[in-house]
Amino acid sequence: MPEEQTQTIMAVDELQAIIERCQILEEADFRGEDYDLFQVAGQKCLEDGYAAQLLEVIQNVKNKVIIKNMGWNLISPLVRCILAYKKEDEKREHCLKILDQLVQLCNPKELFLGLLEQIEQTAGEQVCQTIMLLLQPLQTVLLKLQNKKAYSVGLSLAIIMNQLTPLPVPYTKQQIQEDKLGLCQCCNAVVDFAKPFVNEVVKNMEKSSEFNDTELKEELLKFCMKNLKYPLLTAQLDQLEGIEEHPFRHLAAEIIEILLDMRELMPLVFLHHKSRRSYWENQEFEDIERKNSADSLACLSYLVFVQHFGINCFPMVFSSSYLLQCNMTHIEVLLKRTEESMLSKGLDLFESCLLRMEDNGLLHQYLEFREFINVPQDLVKVMTLCPIEHLRKKSLSILQLFIDKFEAEGKYTLFRCLLKTSNHAGVEGYIIKNIKDQIHLSLTKAHDNIWFTGHHLISLLDLVLLLPEGAETDLLQNSDRIMASLNLLRYLVIKDCESDNQTGVWTALAKIEKNFLKPLHVGLNMSKAHYEAEIKNKKENGREAHSSNTICSLTVSGEKMPAMTTEMRLQVLHSALFTFDLIESVLARVEELIEVKVKAVMDENI
Repeated sequence: MPEEQTQTIMAVDELQAIIERCQILEEADFRGEDYDLFQVAGQKCLEDGYAAQLLEVIQNVKNKVIIKNMGWNLISPLVRCILAYKKEDEKREHCLKILDQLVQLCNPKELFLGLLEQIEQTAGEQVCQTIMLLLQPLQTVLLKLQNKKAYSVGLSLAIIMNQLTPLPVPYTKQQIQEDKLGLCQCCNAVVDFAKPFVNEVVKNMEKSSEFNDTELKEELLKFCMKNLKYPLLTAQLDQLEGIEEHPFRHLAAEIIEILLDMRELMPLVFLHHKSRRSYWENQEFEDIERKNSADSLACLSYLVFVQHFGINCFPMVFSSSYLLQCNMTHIEVLLKRTEESMLSKGLDLFESCLLRMEDNGLLHQYLEFREFINVPQDLVKVMTLCPIEHLRKKSLSILQLFIDKFEAEGKYTLFRCLLKTSNHAGVEGYIIKNIKDQIHLSLTKAHDNIWFTGHHLISLLDLVLLLPEGAETDLLQNSDRIMASLNLLRYLVIKDCESDNQTGVWTALAKIEKNFLKPLHVGLNMSKAHYEAEIKNKKENGREAHSSNTICSLTVSGEKMPAMTTEMRLQVLHSALFTFDLIESVLARVEELIEVKVKAVMDENI
């Protein structure tokens, strides 16, 4: 007889011997040694492919008490074998039947711990496979438990989610269709696993309006919040062509349905500012929980107000400005993230709220809320720092949308804030162009707008018509702002007659010349002289002129440029000079217009 077959028969014989010895013992007389011997022999049978013999032993009614006490020890080797066999393998079917028998026969408490331990120990590509395999057995065992059910359900869901969270979330259409690790399928299966416990909570709530047993409900609520943060916050949730049932949209719909059934959707969306009871004495843990909760609630608002999950259950009584106010905290959370999936959700949520509103209707008092100041500043950071072009463009269009929604005083206050905080010449130039548009509306409308004429406007122009560092200002870096300021001043001089002086610009002319025009002249002369000297130096340097391919470095506007040839460097220097010439020509035109207007008034007086 071959040695391998002899060893296998020995393993089966050893198992049978242990079984026969334990059959004559009372349950209370089982020793630790018996458990160990049973586990080793059972594992050997499984590993050697004799699952059929092991199944016979387990199905034998005489062994019921033994399996009840010792069977749970077989979970670990059993799972390893099931995952190792191919689906069509008969041995895998035997292993699955053994698992089913263990679920029916074993002590629920011990089997519960054995199943959780197996889920907790799995890693890598087998995480989703293991969870999917053990969800049904775990659900059956949990439904049998009488004591501490809420705790056990919560522990199960927490361990499962902790195992899933490190896995990468499929984002593109191809990744979702492939579902390489099985995450899409697994996440939806876990929700199905939780449904009997949700139904239990709902039944209890229906029986009594004063439902007091909130422990299970609290655990299920935590589970929903975890799903909102992972995978839904990271997932691509737009409907994708070619995917009949988007797995993450399905998951989102299921989570919203659970929250609706437990009557938690409305409180979470509208009463999020009411703090929930903290379970942590450690401040660091409490901060982590608060951040996780903020991420989850932000995702929930995105699902409701952008993807419209559960929106039909909302009463149509909330004003668009109130909905914006409720969502600004969530928008702020999302815009502070750098991941494309989260940034795009923040921009979509902001845009969705703004599109519900009419232009010029948002009261300036909303800017007293911290989020209404922070969010546009975050938008500016996305516009200027985000490496993803389509998100930069979208953030700019949303900033304009946000500006358009405010009434005049709100626009005025927002402009002042952004001019002081943006620290970006391009953004400042954009705001100055908006100021010009508002002045134009004020001058062309039948009724006066006090915020963009008179002393209010002069106060705003003090922030616009100046050089941040006087004549020493880097004119190249601030060229967008300077050009916008000059164009605004040119418009004011043309549009507002000195005799009318609606804008107050003629009264403030001396201050404008002192703080803006004269320092700009000096700065231009200094900058042009510096760059002309650089060009001359390059051309006169015989060694460098001999080879236009010499690699060198160049610093422009305080930033070191990539290594470039001498010819490329000269092009950059000439481009800077062109910018200075452009600024100088507009400056000359502004001063010419001022001179003509002042002379005309003097002639009229004479």
